[in-house]
Amino acid sequence: APLVVTINEKGILGLGVEAKAITLDNFKAELAAQVEKNPQVKLAISADNNAPFGQIVKVMDAAKEARIKSVNAFTKEAGKP
Repeated sequence: APLVVTINEKGILGLGVEAKAITLDNFKAELAAQVEKNPQVKLAISADNNAPFGQIVKVMDAAKEARIKSVNAFTKEAGKP
C-alpha cells in the first residue's frame, strides 16, 4: 500500500490513514526514513480541490528529493470522504 499524504484546503499536510498533521520538514524526514526501509515505496497525494497548488508542488518536490519513483495524486471535493 502506498504512503498517503493529504493536503487540505488550507495547505495543511496529513500523513497516513489517520491523516496525522505534519510539517513539511517532518514530512521530508519521514519520506527519507520510508525510502530507507523500502526503496520501492510509493506515495499517494490526496489533495482537496481547494488545496494551494504550491503546497502540492512542495510535496511532489519532497518526493523527488527522497527518490520516490512512484507518485500518484488525486483530489476530492471539500467535505467528501
